[in-house]
Amino acid sequence: MKKLVFFVFIIVILMLSIPAQITGKDTDEKGMNQSYQVIPDDAIRLRILANSDSEEDQQLKRLVRDRVNEEITKWVEEITDIEAARRLIEERTPEIKEIIANAMDESGNSNAFQVKYGKNVTFPAKVYGSYVYPAGEYEAVLITIGKGQGANWWCVLFPPLCFLDFSNGTSAVAAESKEKKEAEEQEMAKQEEKTEVKFFLFEWLGWS
Repeated sequence: MKKLVFFVFIIVILMLSIPAQITGKDTDEKGMNQSYQVIPDDAIRLRILANSDSEEDQQLKRLVRDRVNEEITKWVEEITDIEAARRLIEERTPEIKEIIANAMDESGNSNAFQVKYGKNVTFPAKVYGSYVYPAGEYEAVLITIGKGQGANWWCVLFPPLCFLDFSNGTSAVAAESKEKKEAEEQEMAKQEEKTEVKFFLFEWLGWS
């Protein structure tokens, strides 16, 4: 009699666990499909590469970010046409360089820097909250300080979206690693739960 109860119990557990697993998979797939925050196709980004990840270089990056972003945001705040925004940024690139030079002088940093504006600026994939920004080449103003080997900061200049700090997100690789770790922990918890159930049943059936 105990064996019959045991097998019925196992069948019930299997029937209850299968729908839950299927539902979880569907939810994950839907979450991935809806994980993209739309940035308009006609957009101009700003990307700043720090010389390195040292605190001094990162502080300089943030200073340059604040000064450049403040000025360009003023320039484009009344503009609604992408072509007008392009012309304005191209014409005022010398002013952008002057703003950066002044910030460098203020910080006492003597690193060289470059300013590039084009449609093929490379961006890595980035996860920001529940949104994923795909890697690719985008139209942008790229500011490279020194060797440009430090963490970057970026936002969307036009339409003005620089109030959103997209760079506070996580790299796609780090996010994937985190998800994998969480999945492994969940699987371990499930295995431990199954083991406990088995031990309980073995003791109840007098098999231990």
